[in-house]
Amino acid sequence: MRVYAAKLLGSEIESDDIVQESFLTGWRHITELENPGQVRNWLMRIVTRRAIDRIRVRREHENIDDWNPPAARAGSPDRVVEARLQLDAVWEALDKLPADQRRCWLLRETAGYSYQEIADGLDLPVSTVRGLLARARRFLLHEMEAWR
Repeated sequence: MRVYAAKLLGSEIESDDIVQESFLTGWRHITELENPGQVRNWLMRIVTRRAIDRIRVRREHENIDDWNPPAARAGSPDRVVEARLQLDAVWEALDKLPADQRRCWLLRETAGYSYQEIADGLDLPVSTVRGLLARARRFLLHEMEAWR
């Protein structure tokens, strides 16, 4: 039993305690043993349970009171509000754009369309799409200058 406990625990010192506690538990509950011929298996089960309990107690846990990680800057409430306000400012600036510039900018920047795809979709020459995008970007940069 001692060798078995030592193998489970990885410690001969603790195995002595476990075996002693197991014998005490067995002594207290000997009346519950139905088949006296199975006493060895019964005691080994007690040793196994005691050893597992000891292993569980050994687990080192960090003290949660000592653990106080800094909050992520991206998820902080002030950063969330700032991002939301910035997004609102972008939408307000987009509303000020002429419709053809706004459509070109949205198709390019949010949908990822190529100049040719935008030109085909809006039935415009590619050079016109470039000009509309350039004017839209210039206007948005000017409108969003305060957020830089």
